[in-house]
Amino acid sequence: MPPVLHIDKLGVSFSGEQGQHHALRNASFSVDRGEIIALVGESGSGKSVTALSVLQLLPPDTTHYAGSIWFAENGQPTVDLLKAGAGQLRSFRGGRIGMIFQEPMTSLNPVTTCGKQVMEAVRTHHRMTTAAAREKTLALFEKVQLPDPTDMFNRYPHQLSGGQKQRVMIAMAMSAEPALLICDEPTTALDVTVQQTILDLIRTLQHETGMAVIFITHDLALVAGIADRVVVMYQGSIVEQGNVQTIMLHPSYPYTQALLACRPELHRRGDRLPVVADFLGNSDTAKSVYPTALVNGKNTDLTCNSPSPGILLEVKHLSVWFPQQKSFTGRVLRFSRAVDDVSFAVQRGETLGLVGESGCGKTTLSRALLRLIEPTSGEIIFNGHNWLQYPPATLRSSRKQLQIIFQDPYSALNPSITVGNALMEVLRVHYRQDSVSARRRRVADLLAKVGLLPEHANRYPHAFSGGQRQRVVIARALATSPSFLICDESVSALDVSVQAQVLNLLNDLKKEFGFTIIFISHNLSVVHYISDRIMVMQQGKIIETGTADQVYHHPTEAYTRRLIAAIPEITAAAGTRHQDFLQHPGTLP
Repeated sequence: MPPVLHIDKLGVSFSGEQGQHHALRNASFSVDRGEIIALVGESGSGKSVTALSVLQLLPPDTTHYAGSIWFAENGQPTVDLLKAGAGQLRSFRGGRIGMIFQEPMTSLNPVTTCGKQVMEAVRTHHRMTTAAAREKTLALFEKVQLPDPTDMFNRYPHQLSGGQKQRVMIAMAMSAEPALLICDEPTTALDVTVQQTILDLIRTLQHETGMAVIFITHDLALVAGIADRVVVMYQGSIVEQGNVQTIMLHPSYPYTQALLACRPELHRRGDRLPVVADFLGNSDTAKSVYPTALVNGKNTDLTCNSPSPGILLEVKHLSVWFPQQKSFTGRVLRFSRAVDDVSFAVQRGETLGLVGESGCGKTTLSRALLRLIEPTSGEIIFNGHNWLQYPPATLRSSRKQLQIIFQDPYSALNPSITVGNALMEVLRVHYRQDSVSARRRRVADLLAKVGLLPEHANRYPHAFSGGQRQRVVIARALATSPSFLICDESVSALDVSVQAQVLNLLNDLKKEFGFTIIFISHNLSVVHYISDRIMVMQQGKIIETGTADQVYHHPTEAYTRRLIAAIPEITAAAGTRHQDFLQHPGTLP
């Protein structure tokens, strides 16, 4: 029996002002019925280009293909999708081949209810009445385990959580009972617990229907419990493929070794994380990434400023409530308690981790500390002064000391100005007395501190990778020489290798500048790696606090234990082998 999908020597290139760019070269692999194939690699490795090529969703006027993509169902003739006509492709798209995209909010129509969108997909591929399509949609919502399917049917996408929106996308993809389901980074930036439920759901649906699945991700450990085989991609080429146990325990290509080894949970807290350049033996690349930092584990340049003793920030009984229901006269009948009577203190020079699922109040708390959101009650005492006693307009000079790194660097930067001007803007506001030339020198110095080059100042945000954009945002936060930094999910959507680079960078900069950090994340393994202490937040309250090792290894709350249990794990044998490699490079086959 032929495989459901066979990609044979696929090449993809794009035409642009700089000539042709080869995004994919000579890629070949197959997917059998009932099999889950994981396509793994960093951003730009060619994973999504491969997936989009299957359904010819790439721009037709600039895309050039080579090779073949053969699709076959039981009892049906094999079809080369690259040569299929427009009508035939329409029957495959969303019909025999379903697709779940990375960002459900941009894939769903914001002005149409979720139920109507799934109904549209149902009626596109099945001839049935509106009533029958509604019943099938409700059945699909129940199948993907959405709570109260009738209520979800009438909700708009913005009224659903990230995990619920992704379940709607899965229901839509499953509406035509596809023979092949393509999942393009379906769990990126989701909470670890939500991520695990989505993985369990995909696995369950695959077992029930017998469909083939291509699961795309940048995290090799994520696929350990879901995939049958793994295909590793690097710079547009397939460098390694095999069954999941072989790839996990006996990776033969250095890039695969790097993807496995750079995960924070495999390393002692505070140790330098390895990056791809270390495994590929490219010392020049490593030095360009860390111009003043550690290269291959050797500290040469950084100075470590000992933090001053004492409390820098103290929060007392802080609450942030939002109106949830109002009467017809405008009187608030019910509040949503996003932050509810929270108290804690942060020592000078400390990294305090704040962890919890989406909606627990982490981001609201961080923005209240900066007074980007006005608290309902409580006290915020920074450096001995109660911030809530001063009008926001009078806090400009003090606000220099508190900066924030937002989760999405692209939305945090103005796309219409260069990153150099974005940094200059900060300097013009806070350092008016400096000359233009002094500010330009400061911009070049800031870019160098975060591992970028002076000429990068002339680029716009879209010209950078995700990791580089996050470095620009870090540089902007450092522009005012802050003593306190809030990192709000600053590595949650990054590739694991880029995540390692940014975590190393934060540790290096903290050693150099001695600032205090509140590090917010839903991933306890990342928080444990970088933090001195950890606070766990649930439904607006701090439910557990302790040293990083105490909370991670000996949690007292069931909620914390559930967060830890949901972290994707590399097998113990694989972890041991990668630790051996770090200590004795070249020991892996």
